[in-house]
Amino acid sequence: MAVVSAIIPTWNRADLLRSILTNLRAQTRPPDEIIVVDNGSTDATPLVVREFPVELVVFPENRGFAVAVNEGIRHARGDWIFIVNNDVVLEPAWLDRILTSAEQESAAFAVGKLLRPDDPALIDGSWDLISRAAYAWRCGFERHDGSVWSTRRTISFAPMTAALFQRRVFEQIGSLETRFESYYEDVDFGVRCALAGLQGIYEPAAIALHMSKTSLGKSSARVIFLTARNQVLILAKYYPSRTLGRFAWPIAVGQFLSLCAAAKQGHLIAGLRGKWEALRLWSSFRQQSSPADERLIEAIFSESEREIHRLQRQIGFNPYWRLYFSLVRSA
Repeated sequence: MAVVSAIIPTWNRADLLRSILTNLRAQTRPPDEIIVVDNGSTDATPLVVREFPVELVVFPENRGFAVAVNEGIRHARGDWIFIVNNDVVLEPAWLDRILTSAEQESAAFAVGKLLRPDDPALIDGSWDLISRAAYAWRCGFERHDGSVWSTRRTISFAPMTAALFQRRVFEQIGSLETRFESYYEDVDFGVRCALAGLQGIYEPAAIALHMSKTSLGKSSARVIFLTARNQVLILAKYYPSRTLGRFAWPIAVGQFLSLCAAAKQGHLIAGLRGKWEALRLWSSFRQQSSPADERLIEAIFSESEREIHRLQRQIGFNPYWRLYFSLVRSA
């Protein structure tokens, strides 16, 4: 019988931690163990943890999502690793449904449907895709739920808001990239899964609500900085020089539009600082790659971008993707 270890990274939201721990205890198939990784909280988090039969790992300061998850995995004994944010509310049968589907499909990982708590008719997230510009799309974000988001499908990029992984995935491709700190570390992990030929599933019957970026604050300057930086670091880490040249125009367009999006949210300076910081770190992220790796990288990003275009055309283009594809579709 499968053993499931739940890992909850948390920071200064004792109320949300109590909510997710209560939620997990009420699952029709609860996790076999729960590991809370406290990123240096100064609120009532330790008191909340005492109310539940969980293992607590404490850092003296906030070391970011990736470090917290990696530490949780090191403490976990399960053959399935369930990573879940503290701001998620799972339907009672969520874990049972997603575990059953993953086992039926022999999937390496699985994610479900995330809805908005303020309007459950809207999608908060499903699976991820990434463009050639390394701009990731949380598929369906802020779109109405419907048939597109209600069909089980194979995926390569699993958002770690609430995701179930076989332990062997981490044993095969390693831990989360801690240099990303937070944001895009799951996209990076998805690229590595795709490179390793690992696939997962999206199971729409596993439904949860997600309150989105509640720890750092939705669209805060810090979120924009990390997102802007880590987009460029994805390029640095995976694109050989020839790929950078071949994809130069999509990269330029996509990164410029990402700064426009940051400006629209009132954080242009944070976005610019993020891009500059990534350029400063560029050389430390570079990797050696063979011609075969180069072809595979280009195929992964190109196919993912084609899927973004297909889905956007199906549901109606949002402003970012309309502009992006109008400028790069033939490039």
